[in-house]
Amino acid sequence: MKPIRMAVLTLALLPLAALAQASDAQQEAEQEAEKQLRLARVLGLANELELDSAQALKLDETLRKFDERRRPLRQQIRESAELLERAADGDTAALGQVEQAAQRAFDARAQLAALDREMYQTLSRDLPPQKRAKLALFMARFENKFMKFKHKFRERQKEKMKLHRERMRMERRMLRDRETHG
Repeated sequence: MKPIRMAVLTLALLPLAALAQASDAQQEAEQEAEKQLRLARVLGLANELELDSAQALKLDETLRKFDERRRPLRQQIRESAELLERAADGDTAALGQVEQAAQRAFDARAQLAALDREMYQTLSRDLPPQKRAKLALFMARFENKFMKFKHKFRERQKEKMKLHRERMRMERRMLRDRETHG
């Protein structure tokens, strides 16, 4: 293959490879953050409810099952929010899907609320009233902290992606300049 074709092909494929790597790194970072939050929740609840190790492990298993059911709902909300953000920014392709995205987000949030209620009922089933109250308070406080953390995490991820895209643009420009001038 001629050097100029190879350079053009490299220029064309480089951003795709870089975005794929960035996307994989972002997914890994999100998974790691989710694991840390899950651990913090289990430890916090175990401490708040004064559970022993066996009870904490049982709690972890129960929470994990609910988390698996929550994951697709959170993904649905995230996808709807991304579409709504694109529409709010004027993306014409997204404008026609605004009502559907808003409805999907509302429906998923309602399902999450029902799942939270079910989780509370499952976890509190064998607890005395004082520990039920502690459980309810912990769940509400943790969810609030989780939402704040998630928002900050996503903002940092967006900023990292923005910087990464800018760096890739600069590298493409430099490659084009080298090809043009050298």
